[in-house]
This record gives sequence, structure tokens and C-alpha cells, in this order.
Amino acid sequence: MRIAGIVAEYNPFHTGHAYQIEQTRAALGADAGVVAVMSGNWVQQAGCAVADKWTRARLALMGGADLVLELPTVWAMSSAESFARGAVALLEGCGVVTHLSFGSECGDVDKLRQVAACLDSSAYRAGLRRFLDEGMTFAACRQAVVRELLGEELSGLLAGPNNNLGVEYIRALNALKSGIQPVTVTRRGAGHNALAGGGEAPTFLSATQLRAYLREGRWEAAEPYLVPGGRALLEGNPAGLPGLERVERAVLARVRTMTADDWARLPDSGEAEGLPQRLEKAGRQCASMEEFFDLAKTKRYTHARLRRLALWAWLGLTEDDRPECPPYLRVLGFNGRGQTILKEMKERAVLPVITKPAHARQLGEAGRRLFEQEARCTDLYDLCFETVPAPGREWTTGPVILP
Repeated sequence: MRIAGIVAEYNPFHTGHAYQIEQTRAALGADAGVVAVMSGNWVQQAGCAVADKWTRARLALMGGADLVLELPTVWAMSSAESFARGAVALLEGCGVVTHLSFGSECGDVDKLRQVAACLDSSAYRAGLRRFLDEGMTFAACRQAVVRELLGEELSGLLAGPNNNLGVEYIRALNALKSGIQPVTVTRRGAGHNALAGGGEAPTFLSATQLRAYLREGRWEAAEPYLVPGGRALLEGNPAGLPGLERVERAVLARVRTMTADDWARLPDSGEAEGLPQRLEKAGRQCASMEEFFDLAKTKRYTHARLRRLALWAWLGLTEDDRPECPPYLRVLGFNGRGQTILKEMKERAVLPVITKPAHARQLGEAGRRLFEQEARCTDLYDLCFETVPAPGREWTTGPVILP
């Protein structure tokens, strides 16, 4: 059986995600298995997921995935490169995944392979420093170097966020010398982070627009883009939907007490460019998180990057807390076909497979430490709900199981 790995946040799972799974099976065979590596409770855009990871895993299974594994926070809430490296390492560690399927604006794996090879070349590394010294953002520098080396068409692919992630997945596969084959599904409908305008309802919505509908209570507008039964599952949560605004003062308290040395210990801290000192100064002057970001931002440092740094600080994580590679495979949910994949995985995986929280106590030191960090991240995530759940859910919640 061919088994496709898909990396996603599913925040929440919607019809565009179902389309990707459908198209992946159209390419690989109707009986192809789908293993999703899904971000946990904290996501890359530096926010709390719209529903907890077990609810989102259930939605993914309802939408066509067979087995859902967790991408821990230290990779899920990172730059595109680290996000991809962590997720691809998990898929490689399964020992059963044959293909990696991802969405892209261009729909051409060969072109994305060329860009990936360029980014790993010595010519690229030599050119990057020159543009960085001109004060450009990293993304702009990267695209400028690729333009010099490969031309306008291929460098332009990096302007597409899904193309960009696809390139990072391919780079991660190459770095691991993986036999997993990349395949891409052309993205349809609304662009990444796009908000809908007036007029006719689109075939697909962006997850950003869908989350806006959910948080505004516009369930009728959201329902056509959720899997059947998805509205009832999300709307029926007695704790409501989480919101980062409920912990803003706690995050503010943290950034106000951070020193430049504290900021420098975070990943992607910009220490070489003096960002930690700028963040310390902003923390000493701000009266709100909005003011903190306004004081800290420059053309070079994106808002998403600053938000990630602030949340890493509040979650109590540092660069040292992210292992070089994932130490385990955490199962969040599976169906009947997923159970078959899981059985094969347990025989062939190169990483320990955790199907019950108690299994984490049997891991080596790095694995136990990461699981305990994830437990803390879940307890802090739960503070984002209107009705705060009792702490310790990480240790008491098992995988979602569907027929």
C-alpha cells in the first residue's frame, strides 16, 4: 500500500484540505493511506489553534485522513525551515510513508526541486550574506539571490507561501537522504490568509477566513466549508473557542521582565542583528502587546516572527528545548485503515510510537523532557478558553479512534 504523508495545521480542517486528500488518492490510488503530521495546540502564525489537537484530529479523520500524528510545539511554532524539518523527520521516522503530498500554487514538483537545490548550494550561501548586509528581510534576500542564480520565473515561486513550504519539505527530504517521494496538489480557491470579499461564495475558503467566521459566531457561513458534522463538534464545545486575548496580560507580564540575554536564548532571535536588545527595550516601554509589537517591528522583522518570539517566551521555551530531531511519534487519532498503518509502523518505525500518554514515561531523557514541555504548553493553551479546563489533559487524553 502506498502511504502519503501530509503536513498540516488543520486549523480547522476544511473542504480545501479534503480536496488535497482526495487529489492525493487520485494520484496514488484509491486505497492509499494518509498519515497527517498536524501541529498541536500552538500554530505557526503564533496563535492558539481554533480547537484543541484532539478535536482537530477528529475532524481530520472525518475528512479523509487515516492516522494523525502530532508535530510538537517547538517545531509547529517555528520558521518555515524548522517547521518542515521537524515534520519531515517525523514522516521519515514512521518507516512506512512512501510519498509526501503538499499543496502549492505552481503545482510543479520539478520546478520546486530546482529551487530547493539552489537554496542548498554554495553559490546561494555566498550571495545571501551580501543582500542581508543591505538590511533587507530574509525572505526578500533569499528571493533576490535565487533570482540571480535561476532567473525570474523560478525565484518568483518563493513569493507563494505554499510553494515556499513545498521547497522546504523537499530540502528536508534531501537533508535526510529520504526515499519519500514529493508530490504536489495545485492549490485552488482563496489564497493563504486571504479574506473573502463580497459576491458569489467561493468553492474553497482560506483557513484564516474560516476562523474569522467561527470567532464571529457566523456558523451558517462557516458550515459549508467544514466536514459534515464539523459544525456540531466545534460549536458544541462547552469551553467555547479559545482566544489569545484571554492571556494577553500574562504574555505582557513575561515580555516586560525579559532581558536581552533571555531573548537571545530563543530560536530565530536575531541576536546577530541586535534584535534581543530591541525587544528588551520594547518590553520596558509597552503597555499592551500591540504596543510591544509596534515598538519592536522594523522592515526586517516580520510581525509573525515577533509574535512567535513573544509566545516562545511566555511558554517558557528556548532554543535548547528543541531537539535536533523528534524523539518520538505521538498518535493523536486513527481510523480502521490507520490502525493497519499503525500496526506496520510499530514494526518499522525508527522512533518510539506513543499511543497512550503513559508510554511517555518510558522514553529516554530527551523524549520525556519534550513530552513534559508539551504538557505545559497544553496547560497554558487551556487558559485561552472562556471556561478553563482542569490541568493535566496531556497525561489523561488518549487518541481519537474512529471506525
